[in-house]
Amino acid sequence: MAPGCSLRLLPLLILVVSASFYLSPAHARRVPASNDRRPPADGPLPYLWPLPKQFRHGNATLSVDPDILFHLHGDGGNSSILGEALQRYRGVIFGYRTRLPGTPPFDLSRLTVVVSSGDEMLRLGVDESYTLLIAKGDDRSVIGEATIEVCCFRELRVVAVRNEESNGNVSATGLPAAVKRRPLGEERLKNIKSGSRTVWEDRHYFAREAWRNRLANTVYGAIRGLETFSQLCIFNYKTKLVEVHKAPWYIQDEPRFTYRGLMLDTSRHYIPVNVIKQVIESMSYAKLNVLHWHIIDEESFPLEVPSYPDLWKGSYTKWERFTVEDAYEIVDYAKKRGINIMPEIDVPGHAESWGIGYPDLWPSSTCREPLDVSKNFTFEVISGILEDMRQIFPFELFHLGGDEVHPGFKHHIYVTVGFYNLAKLVYRLQDQNMTSKEAYQYFVLRAQELAIAQKRTPVNWEETFNTFAEKLHPHTVVHNWWGPGVCPKVVEKGFRCIVSNQGEWYLDHLDVPWEDLYKSEPWDGIDDTSRQDLVIGGEVCMWSETVDTSDVQQTIWPRAAAAAERLWSQREDIPTEDLNVTALPRLEYFRCLLNQRGVPAAPVTNFFARQPPIGPGSCYVQ
Repeated sequence: MAPGCSLRLLPLLILVVSASFYLSPAHARRVPASNDRRPPADGPLPYLWPLPKQFRHGNATLSVDPDILFHLHGDGGNSSILGEALQRYRGVIFGYRTRLPGTPPFDLSRLTVVVSSGDEMLRLGVDESYTLLIAKGDDRSVIGEATIEVCCFRELRVVAVRNEESNGNVSATGLPAAVKRRPLGEERLKNIKSGSRTVWEDRHYFAREAWRNRLANTVYGAIRGLETFSQLCIFNYKTKLVEVHKAPWYIQDEPRFTYRGLMLDTSRHYIPVNVIKQVIESMSYAKLNVLHWHIIDEESFPLEVPSYPDLWKGSYTKWERFTVEDAYEIVDYAKKRGINIMPEIDVPGHAESWGIGYPDLWPSSTCREPLDVSKNFTFEVISGILEDMRQIFPFELFHLGGDEVHPGFKHHIYVTVGFYNLAKLVYRLQDQNMTSKEAYQYFVLRAQELAIAQKRTPVNWEETFNTFAEKLHPHTVVHNWWGPGVCPKVVEKGFRCIVSNQGEWYLDHLDVPWEDLYKSEPWDGIDDTSRQDLVIGGEVCMWSETVDTSDVQQTIWPRAAAAAERLWSQREDIPTEDLNVTALPRLEYFRCLLNQRGVPAAPVTNFFARQPPIGPGSCYVQ
């Protein structure tokens, strides 16, 4: 607001990307839902998913103007990503609803966003923290706007702390020119910690702490905060207003893990671009941040590779393909939602489709898997794919597969036979004996070298670690899938790990209930806190043998959300007992929220996932 403008008493809405706001641990958990399982929308408090790190709230209800104005400030204020996110969430919150004639003044009518970091680079570990404050004004806090601040506090351009002495003036530093700077003495600190301080003191303390803690935060924290804010906005069918219940809200939030993924397989069944976008959009609602795109497998090769244009002859049909432009579009769409795309080419096994366009990649016409380790041409093709994909996918992690080729996997004996044949072939060509294990190791390590030469961090399935851990590049990220107990061994050797235990986090296992996904703990078996940070996160996997466009979303949701809360929320804050009271009602509410946003999430408690409701009833009690 410009100096000299008239001020009105309006509430304050502050969203700040920081970890500076003090909250008592006693207020960090929600009150358990009642046992009558009434639809949460009928109650006074909307549920949040995933659970924020720390929060507390009051008892006021605030109305939100459907014509709410957005004001952007800070180095990140000109971000097109942020601007699009605000408009997107306007649609999420209000839909088609507009201001009705004769509506009284709204409590929230202006929303200012301050993002001090203009860096839009989306990388592993990007800061996604935020602080959300929704507070109502009083006679000592004359605020002319409802404000969301998202900043790292290196440079506060607008600070929503104005009292009767500031006259609305803002200094060049960003702090009010004449703000009343009362010291935070012991008595006031006591009041703050007990939750008895005034709204003015809340804001003043908040801004001072924000200024003192100069953290580096991004527009992606703002997007996570906007999602939380959107979940607090509920349409009241009686007043026909969008409202925030239980204000004031104080939420300090940040993810527990930097990698929170969903794997989508588009090889076993082709998934169109618009459906992939729908999956990405729904991921943002649960604060997932990596789409592991399993593009290619033995059944089909649907991706265009300019360096080797005949590779996509391995697609099912010429209509089931992804052009380079399609891939660019998916990456851009995901970035605007704070989601990285990690591509995968699964080598040396799972690659029969490669040879449709280039038969020389096969060891022979009767042995089509794995790729021929004895030919330089094989690695020239891999290098070409990596180079082309580097132009499309900027994310530093690149998945090279490497699973199901070890002789111990008897159900893939044809792959093993292929490697024994290759070992003999290499022996003939190089005058040295190479076992199947050595051929496997040689292939994986050479593929890793190609990726690292292009400044990529290789990700490999756990078989590579189980077979030749001491040979893997030290930057390798090991992707667990086969079962529990692998990540403890991985981090003990100093490697990073991603958890995807198939018994709990494989979504194509339709008989795995939501509770199993929710209770699966990535740090199980890792008691050394110095090693826990090597677990960068986890991932639910949507293999598509029995999934296509018709059922992919209801197979993913809502069970993926159970893992999403485990990966976002702090371990000590996640309920471990009475899940039917502490977690299930919130998850059912989130499932209905997804439905309302157009995501066909299946009922939570079906014995088999993706089944429709068994009879009439409310969305909230199925």
